[in-house]
Amino acid sequence: MSTLDLPVTLRPMQEHDFPMLHYWLNLPHVVEWWGGERPTLEAIREKFLPRVRGRASVKPYVALLGDHPFGFAQSYVAKGSGDGWWEDEADPGVHGIDQTIGDPHLLGKGLGTRLVGALTARLFDDPTVTKIQVDPATTNARAIRCYEKAGFERVKVVVTPDGPAMYMLKARPVIARS
Repeated sequence: MSTLDLPVTLRPMQEHDFPMLHYWLNLPHVVEWWGGERPTLEAIREKFLPRVRGRASVKPYVALLGDHPFGFAQSYVAKGSGDGWWEDEADPGVHGIDQTIGDPHLLGKGLGTRLVGALTARLFDDPTVTKIQVDPATTNARAIRCYEKAGFERVKVVVTPDGPAMYMLKARPVIARS
């Protein structure tokens, strides 16, 4: 079995993951799409410690290929997320997601689609989640293709605090009854 055939799963991020997250968030392929800044380890600790401890609405995860950490993901309730994000969202069941592949050797191998699939499946396990949204930069063609392969549909271009983005949605799967 090839390493790429191993299952893609998610586990909650823990404090001991911060140095790995720091490394990933400082790689050029991540910096390009994650705010253009290179955060310090202390900045990551300050931002993610409340999330890891369950004191924030954002839930961070480490993506695993088998047992190998290869990426980062997070989910959040869109309504009331603050800081100019999703101010018109009224449905408390809409969740947003963000993710990136940290390991640069694993880019372009279909793992992004599998990661998004694992994350959306995890969120839809919660019956209160109605839809999942993403907002890649309009210029991030790779991310937009990844989301489409994972079942997201383009809705419209929106202006976010980070700039123009392609607003995309994935609705809860309909289960056929016999």
